[in-house]
Amino acid sequence: MAQSEVEGFEIAFHSSLSEPVTIAGVPRMIAVLNGTLTAVLALGLQVPLIGLPVGLAIHVACYWLNKRDPYFFDALGRHIRQRPYLDA
Repeated sequence: MAQSEVEGFEIAFHSSLSEPVTIAGVPRMIAVLNGTLTAVLALGLQVPLIGLPVGLAIHVACYWLNKRDPYFFDALGRHIRQRPYLDA
């Protein structure tokens, strides 16, 4: 036992408590939104040859963005909600 550890104050910590919830590597809300839009294109508009590849491409792009920065979509959501202060 190291000197910095205090007896009786150790707990098991699971990594699932600190990692965000993802579906196939994409944040859950983004994956649900992408799946819904893909279903609308593929089933609702009856163009599955366009809807499924577009949905897959969007999912791969979201996966890549999430791998580069796990908080990308959180920051994007905050950026979209933020009011513009300067007239540009």
